Amino acid sequence: MTTKNWPIGQWTTDLFDCWDDPSLCVKTCFCPCVTIGEVVEILDQGTTSKGHACLVAYAMGSIHCGWIYGRRYRRKLREIFKLPESPYSDTLISCCCCVCGISQQYRELKNRGADPSIGWEGNVMKWKREGVTVPPIPTSSMTR
Repeated sequence: MTTKNWPIGQWTTDLFDCWDDPSLCVKTCFCPCVTIGEVVEILDQGTTSKGHACLVAYAMGSIHCGWIYGRRYRRKLREIFKLPESPYSDTLISCCCCVCGISQQYRELKNRGADPSIGWEGNVMKWKREGVTVPPIPTSSMTR
């Protein structure tokens, strides 16, 4: 997939575009903690592993507080790319549309050049192979 240089402050994918990637939608519907784990690893630049993030999301979800974790990382993604809190608040999306919200975050990262499925280190290696000198995710360094 070729990555465009998307303008800062504009979502590249809509909240309800879940079926743009049917396999992602199904995975997120049945195992949202896996998808959020992949997103968190990218947003935390590898300092939180997808396994650890998945476990935290699962644990918080089991006590009906998973939306808090989801909201935290939705906000972090928005801050990184200066995206608007739309079409609804992060809290409402994380509480009521969590599958769509998590899928949107995953697609957003992928559209901006980071593939959450291969993890942070996998993306760093991919960017180096492609000669990317400035990673698409603002970072202080390209390694842990």
